[in-house]
Amino acid sequence: MAPGDVPVTAPLILASASPRRLDLLRQIGIEPDQVDPAEIDETPAPGELPAAHAGRVALEKAMVVVARHPGAFVLAADTVVGVGRRILPKAETEADARACLALLSGRRHRVHGGICLVTPDGRKLTRRVETIVAFKRLTPAEIDAYVASGEWQGKAGGYAIQGRAAALVRWLSGSYTNVVGLCLHETAKLLDGAGWRPA
Repeated sequence: MAPGDVPVTAPLILASASPRRLDLLRQIGIEPDQVDPAEIDETPAPGELPAAHAGRVALEKAMVVVARHPGAFVLAADTVVGVGRRILPKAETEADARACLALLSGRRHRVHGGICLVTPDGRKLTRRVETIVAFKRLTPAEIDAYVASGEWQGKAGGYAIQGRAAALVRWLSGSYTNVVGLCLHETAKLLDGAGWRPA
């Protein structure tokens, strides 16, 4: 196959275990042919900055999954919450969530989205998206209530903006869907520019 000669019928594989990313794609009428999570080690490299980490992990996810689906479009993404040079974890425990919320309380932070699309002819198309989010100053009762909701589980930075945490956000600059888990504007542009069309 010549570079750029992409079959219209090539399937789209979403390399993500996140139900939020699947829901976001469906929101704009994109239905992947298959969901195949990469399940890679997402530990930041020593000294790795948040934006670089998001981009690297998205690329690594895509490359793992493309090996299992030759001739397909493979879409991967990663979302990283950063405060300065610091990468916040995907909260797995209540202690993680409380530490993240305490750090985010009353200040701005950046949500970095990495997107990677590998085309059937092997091109690697990448984008990085940054959204600035400002939290209100949280009271101990507000942190307790949010932790009790359980919405923080597995979420980058310990919160889900599409849920109860929306009430904690004073303002936002940039892509809202990037904070949810996938910038739809950039993703749609990537797919369209690469020649993907619904079957």
